[in-house]
Amino acid sequence: MDLTILYRGPLASCDYDCPYCPFAKRRDSRAQLSADRAALERFADWVAAQEGDRLSLLFTPWGEGLVRSWYRRALVELSRLPHIRRVAIQTNLSCRTDWLAAADLDTLALWCTYHPGQTPYDRFLAKCHDLADRGVRHSVGVVGLPEHLEHARRLRAELPEQVYLWVNAAEGHTYTDGEADAWTALDPLFPYSRHPHRSAGLPCRTGESVISVDGEGTVRRCHFVRAELGNLYDGSYRDALRPRACPLAVCDCHIGYVHLETLPLYDVFAGGVLERIPAPGPGRGPVGGGRGRTVVGMPSPPP
Repeated sequence: MDLTILYRGPLASCDYDCPYCPFAKRRDSRAQLSADRAALERFADWVAAQEGDRLSLLFTPWGEGLVRSWYRRALVELSRLPHIRRVAIQTNLSCRTDWLAAADLDTLALWCTYHPGQTPYDRFLAKCHDLADRGVRHSVGVVGLPEHLEHARRLRAELPEQVYLWVNAAEGHTYTDGEADAWTALDPLFPYSRHPHRSAGLPCRTGESVISVDGEGTVRRCHFVRAELGNLYDGSYRDALRPRACPLAVCDCHIGYVHLETLPLYDVFAGGVLERIPAPGPGRGPVGGGRGRTVVGMPSPPP
């Protein structure tokens, strides 16, 4: 079986307090952190035992995972398993980067977000250059708020050319065509993020080849549909995997709509769906990431 798993455990603490973040942040207690560690280790042990499957893993914690040793250790260990196609995590990149020396960089990848006002720009940029120097496959992005535009322009100008800079439309924000054009000049794929995608009744890979798993092992088709498909650890989810149409009216998050079969994003991000890195292609402009120079092409904006 080829299966993509989005894992989100109980961790909810973050070293940043972004006012635009849709998730409620809190400081986890020692007991809560211990529970998150135990849940992650259980998941990693399960993954290691699935030698008959080909797995791709994306960690999408509510909080910041890489400041916790157990996330760094799990990523390194999982990256070295032969049946893992990709292991990636969403991160604010506030952690140190020396731990990456122990990882298999052909398998591990990072999805990095810059949050202006939460960390010094020069510190974040230096870490991005460090990732590039180490050969760590990664993308970098920002939330498309008006006050972030100049930060994003500076970041695009000073990042290594091969690193893809993505822009997420800010939740609840409506963009004029002129505003959208400014963001699209930085991220040619921004039009996919600008508007929610109609998804009701449309085919989606979630629930068939993509699943979401929480710290208890409860399996759902994705983070945004609450119906349960079974449990990871007793294997009950496997009989529930099948083609499914989306039950929601719209999908407005990249980690959801990237899996819609009505969008071309599996071709756009071929080989980099989890870490949000577009695929290389002939005659295409230099925006990408990973070992060496990667060039990618951008499709026409969606209607």
